[in-house]
Amino acid sequence: MSAARAVGRLRAADDRGQSVIEFTGMVPIILVTLAVLWQSALVGYTFVLAGNAADKAVRAGTVAEENRVAACERAGQEDVPGSWTTRISCAPQGDLLTAEARLDVPLLFPGGFDLPITVRGEAAAALERE
Repeated sequence: MSAARAVGRLRAADDRGQSVIEFTGMVPIILVTLAVLWQSALVGYTFVLAGNAADKAVRAGTVAEENRVAACERAGQEDVPGSWTTRISCAPQGDLLTAEARLDVPLLFPGGFDLPITVRGEAAAALERE
């Protein structure tokens, strides 16, 4: 029985530190997964910002009494955080005012580098008659 105990003690001694090594091997995988999830959230948020900016821009442009295009572009920029690269363009087309918001998707942190992905938000509304 003493030989069996000796073998049992050797196995227990050999397994020490195994969980630390396994965890160390998993850390890069965990960090990459978190970065991908965070980047996906930023892409989704950029889509929300682009759509909202286009909606607000066209709404402000249709009710403006003077210089509808300037009011439209100004309103489109208001609610977009400054760390997103934003371009708003508005144009009357017949009885409609159209607005297009283009936002660049940031890489991991807004205000740093941008991915080569541009998200577009578009909106149109009928012009108010006086």
